[in-house]
Amino acid sequence: MAKQYSVLIIDDRGSPVRESRISKRSISAMAIVALVCIAFTGLGVYHYLHLRNALADKSLLVAQLHDQQIQIEGQRKQIQSFADDINQLKTKLLNLNDFEKKIRIIANLEHKEDQASLFAIGGSMPDDLESNLPLQQDHDRLIRQMHAHIGQVEQASAVQQNSLDSLLDSLKSKRNLLAATPSLRPTHGWISSEFGYRVSPFTGRKEFHRGLDIATRQGTPIIAPADGMVTYADPKWLMGNMVAIDHGYGMVTRYGHCEKVLKKKGDRVQRGEVIALVGNTGRSTGPHLHYEIRVNGVPVNPLKYILD
Repeated sequence: MAKQYSVLIIDDRGSPVRESRISKRSISAMAIVALVCIAFTGLGVYHYLHLRNALADKSLLVAQLHDQQIQIEGQRKQIQSFADDINQLKTKLLNLNDFEKKIRIIANLEHKEDQASLFAIGGSMPDDLESNLPLQQDHDRLIRQMHAHIGQVEQASAVQQNSLDSLLDSLKSKRNLLAATPSLRPTHGWISSEFGYRVSPFTGRKEFHRGLDIATRQGTPIIAPADGMVTYADPKWLMGNMVAIDHGYGMVTRYGHCEKVLKKKGDRVQRGEVIALVGNTGRSTGPHLHYEIRVNGVPVNPLKYILD
């Protein structure tokens, strides 16, 4: 028989009302129920706290994801901007190539490269990058294309630099050639005898006159018509006192019948610099300058080289 316990119930005045008897089994059952309730309450509290922490972590993750999306959007916009910059750089290279061609045409220089070979030897100019793609579409392909175009732009830049270096060398050569090309009238006066065949005033026979006679007052300055180096500055038989200047590129000028030579052999002279004075030395019928231009040793008409 199960052991029982007596429970005396007392009213608020302290007088016993009734006595109840509770078995040990009932007490054990009640204890178990209380423990189960405590366990479920604790488990509920645990799950509540875990859920609250999870919700906080989720909010943090959502905020971080939002920040990452903003960063990705900014990076994609930067990629689009870089693609536009590459397209503009290609355009500037083509414009520079066109400008170089104009300079070569003006300077009468050969142009070796065209727009196709500027970017790919034997190929065609690449199409512009599609920088206006929506931010969510195919940016991996755009990045691959950008890498390819950057390589083409680098190659085109190298080609353009070599072409511009060649142009600079050609222009320097042209500048030196122009500086060395006779272009000024060597002295003031009037032409008394032109280049070509004439009747000699000394023999009366027809002979070839290799230069230009410019009659003027004795002592009139004679100037160098171009840059060069004096290679002769002494008397020379029929030419009297003579000066010869080597201008380079096969061009030589000679000045005869001078009254006084102001330069010596080896002197460098510049266009417009006074080199001698008009005289009447050698075989001459009066004060004048005998002016010759020779190209690769062949006399040419000096009138074609007088631009002033």
